[in-house]
Amino acid sequence: MCEARTSKAIAEVKPVPEIDKVIGKECVWRFELLSFASRISDREKVELKTRIFTAALGLCMCFGSVFAVSQTSSFRFLQTPGPYPVGLKVVYQYDRSRAYPASRKDPLKSSLGENGRPLQTLVWYPSLKAAGEPMTVGNYAQLADTEIHFNAADGKENRWRSLLTTSWDVPLRAMREAKPADGHYPVLIYAPSDSSVAWENADLCEYLASHGYVVVASPSVGIATRDMTDNLDGTNAQARDISFLITYAKSLPDTDLSAVAVVSWSWGGISGLFASARDTRIDALVEMDGSMRYHPGLVKRAGDVHPERMNIPLLCFTRNVSFEDLENDDVPPADKVGPNVLNAWIHGDLLTVNMLGMAHPEFSSMFQRRESAQRFAENQVADYGREDANTSYAWVALYTLNFLDAYLKHEAWAKAFLKKTPAENGVPKHFMDFRSRPAQKPSGANSR
Repeated sequence: MCEARTSKAIAEVKPVPEIDKVIGKECVWRFELLSFASRISDREKVELKTRIFTAALGLCMCFGSVFAVSQTSSFRFLQTPGPYPVGLKVVYQYDRSRAYPASRKDPLKSSLGENGRPLQTLVWYPSLKAAGEPMTVGNYAQLADTEIHFNAADGKENRWRSLLTTSWDVPLRAMREAKPADGHYPVLIYAPSDSSVAWENADLCEYLASHGYVVVASPSVGIATRDMTDNLDGTNAQARDISFLITYAKSLPDTDLSAVAVVSWSWGGISGLFASARDTRIDALVEMDGSMRYHPGLVKRAGDVHPERMNIPLLCFTRNVSFEDLENDDVPPADKVGPNVLNAWIHGDLLTVNMLGMAHPEFSSMFQRRESAQRFAENQVADYGREDANTSYAWVALYTLNFLDAYLKHEAWAKAFLKKTPAENGVPKHFMDFRSRPAQKPSGANSR
């Protein structure tokens, strides 16, 4: 349903069979995508990128037995980056309005008025082309050394170093301290999962920045501990972090604060919900298997979070979960009793994408990289394999981009993309179920 137009752009999909390694009978093949996206208009690029991506996935599926070397093959981000190079800035700052134990030796001593709550802040942004080497998985992992104690790096306590050893040298896209591109861009706050690092979805954050967004994130930290606490105190703390980061983004020279969204995974989803209910600067929400579905009791006990009053658009990625799984999970019984957030979301557009083959950890690129073959098998959905997880993640990224382009940038072709069926957008069969429910007219004073 994209706008009718004639494009003279050519995208060449060129398979290049190349044996990189031979281990027994296993071969690794690579394919190459050549496009001339730089020669066409922005309006044509979206449709072209979708065609390229669909063709690439078709090749992967046709030759899946060749590409999928084994169940232990590493994560690969399959999406095509946008027109912008990506810069990364790491900022060590404090929210001085909140206390936080400042010393390992004296954890009871508050840092309020001294340092405050530490927020290691990552900023991905559209940049100019820069010389040098991009961030690697290992470079990201090293950032966890100084998440809380900025001047006292502690690699021994950083478990990500050992969990990501097999992917340590894998390059991503961002260049540290690259010069920002000219212009002002919508702001995305990424809210990570329970106790996780700010860069757990670095691939997604870099991808969105390459398409013209400034993405800001900080770790998921409890109210007074490095680990998040799965309760109201912890959720409120992360919600306040989100608002703090929006205020910080206002100080950046390349941001447009008239268009702000929160993108989240897992526990970050319920924190994003809390923040959006309280902070009117937030214009849209993207939730990847967010905990608001599994902890409706927390939503109810918050007191000031009312999904039935929210009037902003919500894109919610879900996974298949049985009643038995929910009954036997470790969520406290009191947290399970409350309103269904998605059913109550009637005054804002609701787009629900059920990812049929994705397990919960597969919504994070770094969690996929750290996942052992044994853990993958424990989480595996039916017979969806590693390559299927890569494919699913890539479609999550593309739908997220189009949702943001539609609601923050008001692009007509992105709105058209969201009106198409998954099949019309080139999604392979049995990967997703997409449903859209337009907002009802708000009732007035009770709406957000």
